[in-house]
Amino acid sequence: MAKQKACKICNKIYEGDKCPKCDSKESTDSIKGRIIVLDPKKSELAEKINIKDKGNFAIKTR
Repeated sequence: MAKQKACKICNKIYEGDKCPKCDSKESTDSIKGRIIVLDPKKSELAEKINIKDKGNFAIKTR
């Protein structure tokens, strides 16, 4: 299993060479917190940190 990393641009957590959401290659292994968004339209937290898609996201990247 490949190590998960977070995109520095959109905070999406993924495995592989580039972010599947924004195609950025800027990533980090150092994250602060994780949020799993199932329904972004109903999630107050996703709205607060500006997440509009389903998925696994880092709350803060370094």
